[in-house]
Amino acid sequence: MTRSIIRLPLVLAALCGLVLPALPVAAASRIKDIAAVEGIRENQLIGYGLVVGLNGTGDTVRNSPFTQQSIAAMLERMGINAKGVTMKPENVAAVMVTANLPAFARQGTRIDVTVSSMGDASDLNGGTLLVTPLLGADGEVYAVAQGAMAVGGFSAGGDAATIVQGVPTSGRVSNGAIVERETTFQLSDMNKLHLALHNPDLTTARRVAEAINEHMGERLAEATDPSTVLLSRPVGYKLPLVAMLAEIEQLSVTPDQRAKVVIDERTGTIVLGSEVRINSVAIAQGNLTIRISETPVVSQPNAFGEGETVVVPRTQVDVTESGPKQLGILQESVSLQQLVDGLNALGVGPRDMISILQAIKAAGAMQAEIQVM
Repeated sequence: MTRSIIRLPLVLAALCGLVLPALPVAAASRIKDIAAVEGIRENQLIGYGLVVGLNGTGDTVRNSPFTQQSIAAMLERMGINAKGVTMKPENVAAVMVTANLPAFARQGTRIDVTVSSMGDASDLNGGTLLVTPLLGADGEVYAVAQGAMAVGGFSAGGDAATIVQGVPTSGRVSNGAIVERETTFQLSDMNKLHLALHNPDLTTARRVAEAINEHMGERLAEATDPSTVLLSRPVGYKLPLVAMLAEIEQLSVTPDQRAKVVIDERTGTIVLGSEVRINSVAIAQGNLTIRISETPVVSQPNAFGEGETVVVPRTQVDVTESGPKQLGILQESVSLQQLVDGLNALGVGPRDMISILQAIKAAGAMQAEIQVM
């Protein structure tokens, strides 16, 4: 069965035969929703550790020798000589621990961590993560993780059958890491900073700069490129820079967007941007279906005749062509609603509509970019 997901309210209304009131082409958004302050960002952390307390579902020595090495190294740090000792770490698993360090996270702040198995452990349920240093890209330790894991999946089975639900080899430790080192970024000392747009666009960058200048009453913002707006601190501004940013991020701006059609041929998904326009074109579309059916017939000789009973194949081929028998006119569209109505008037499914949109683009009648996922 073909699945179709049209991710626009107007498109859904057209497909369902509903009539909705006219909607604005674009809605205003806050600056905090379309841009971010450069420097205020998360940092990724990673570490290697051990999960203990598993119920015989940990790593095996044959496939995961590094688990045994890690256990021996840990025991030696605790004053236990484990050299030359043969281990069967069925209750221990080597894991990678990852986390995101939020911007301006202070020492003592707790963050969530994700734990993923490295070896051939089959289930991490009931395990406890031992102390694991989490390093940043610079090799410094920024947090230390430890705690009991919460695993969403499970596995169970016997000699003849096994059932697995979810991913039992990955889990999370809520508030499992404590921040030990802070990132050095002093926002209050900056006199100039950059606003980075999530979707780079020249028109949107200019509108953001104009909205800021109008609100502040002086020319403080300037669009330097499609993704960056340079913001300067006013001379004599007595309030902290955070207060100025809090005012600016609440300003409303109508972002502009490029005319684009996004197509996912695997699922039959079509997403049309509100700026998509199509010139008048004539379209004829049809499907050719070939059905081949096999009906074997048994050929048997007479009662006293000589011969053998054989199966004689009989093949029937039917060729049918479905679809409109004439050209359909798709009038020049001036709105998304009219474009959708024109495409739905052709009476084709999502798969055929994808081919039609690509053919319209190839004919030069579509003023939009087609992106195939």
